[in-house]
Amino acid sequence: MEPILSAAGLDVRHFTHADLPEIRQTLIDVHADAQGEAMEDEFDQRFPWFVDHWGGLPGFSCVIAFDGDKAVGFAYGAPASPGREWWRDYLDPAPEKDLTFSYSELAVIPEWRKRGLAERLTRTLMAGRDEVLAVLLVDTEHPRVQALYESWGFRKVGERQPFPDSPLFAVMLAELPLPS
Repeated sequence: MEPILSAAGLDVRHFTHADLPEIRQTLIDVHADAQGEAMEDEFDQRFPWFVDHWGGLPGFSCVIAFDGDKAVGFAYGAPASPGREWWRDYLDPAPEKDLTFSYSELAVIPEWRKRGLAERLTRTLMAGRDEVLAVLLVDTEHPRVQALYESWGFRKVGERQPFPDSPLFAVMLAELPLPS
């Protein structure tokens, strides 16, 4: 699938664990814009907790896209704890090289969807990683989102529900670097 380059003019900036106080509210605001009416769901309302959890990890990595001064999308994650990777329950034997980046969140506001921004954020976040694998969870009720990740090199390896009130997620795994 050819990437759409209409998102090329945006300023995509990298952030780390040390930047969380500066970017925390931006992530929460973009997420709320991206989720819209879904923010009525109790699980989505806990997003600030997830920002604090992931942003509190020393290896936290985040990219935020800006259109001028306005944040329009982000992606973030952190290295997985060895032995606790989300894919581990579904692959036997485990990959020989298993250093994994947990891709936790991707959000794009509605006005910037279908312009290639999600792919640009994903590829920018994954570029130059030391890990050899990337894993993510995608709601099984969003097959088009799952298909989008598949077009970038991810494959479904299982399903899990990490919290009693969370959706059922497809566990998706990709080798890094992502294929062009």
